[in-house]
Amino acid sequence: MKIRKEYVILVVLIIALSLYLMMRSTDRNNYQLPELPAIIKKDVSKIEIRRPDSSVLLIKKDDGWEISPQGYPVNKTEAGYILEAIDELRITALVSEAKDYKRYDLDEDKKIIVRAWSGDILNREFEVGKPASTYQHTFVRLPGDERVYHARGNFSGRLSQKMENFRDKNVLAFDQSEITGIEINREGQSTVWVRKEVPAPDITEKQDGREVLPEKTEIIWEDKEGKAIERSSVIRLLNAGSRLTCEDYIEGAEKEDLAEPIYSIIFAGAKEYRLLIFQKKDKDLKGYPAISSENNYPFIISDSKADDIMQVDSGGSK
Repeated sequence: MKIRKEYVILVVLIIALSLYLMMRSTDRNNYQLPELPAIIKKDVSKIEIRRPDSSVLLIKKDDGWEISPQGYPVNKTEAGYILEAIDELRITALVSEAKDYKRYDLDEDKKIIVRAWSGDILNREFEVGKPASTYQHTFVRLPGDERVYHARGNFSGRLSQKMENFRDKNVLAFDQSEITGIEINREGQSTVWVRKEVPAPDITEKQDGREVLPEKTEIIWEDKEGKAIERSSVIRLLNAGSRLTCEDYIEGAEKEDLAEPIYSIIFAGAKEYRLLIFQKKDKDLKGYPAISSENNYPFIISDSKADDIMQVDSGGSK
């Protein structure tokens, strides 16, 4: 009889515990996650990213973006990440209703406010906090909603950058195959290299035991006197100039503020691509001031990139 009573008590406890867990689960999920209206990414025309200490306003212009009001071009990759974070914002879980925003970096001292417009219509707004501990989600808040949510993805780092990190750091680019001449000016001395297409030697080559006729012509480079230029010197300059990026821009300066370059190079093709490098004001500074025909602003290129260009033997002869 005693054993039967214990079984009854055990069954009652199991039922009570099951009911408790069911009710608890129901209570925890007795809410509906916000469903954000879809936006058309290509129609987004203005984005504001407001941090506690600064803000950045991005305006769509033609096929790219620029920072307003300065007009600085925005790096295409960064613009893509920002648009992706806005377009693909998905709320996945309710995190807190306690209004303890500091815990999630959603307080006034830390939160990032993001707004996106299509024309005059504000079609997305949200507040961004820190990433969740798994780094698979980000803490966010929505307008008029005091609760904290998980949003899918880790995007707070991209949105927390300062204005200079959004700027396009590409300062010189061209197709190497179009370049037919290179002019180097250093210490008052000018050197000109010219690309020429000449008949290839009439020599039969062997590859894998088979005789192969070489190309009918080959590309060589010569100076004004007709002396051949080392191919490695030409390749080094073309590689450096055709995809040159800067370390940073010189704030508050105009191109006209820089005078008397210590080195300049002109890549001649369908148009002329110019790079001018200037003396450091302080020898201990990292990087050289420079300007380019393909960029509207003075910038800094790293010591290694400047040296890679300036240390090429301008004689370059074989």
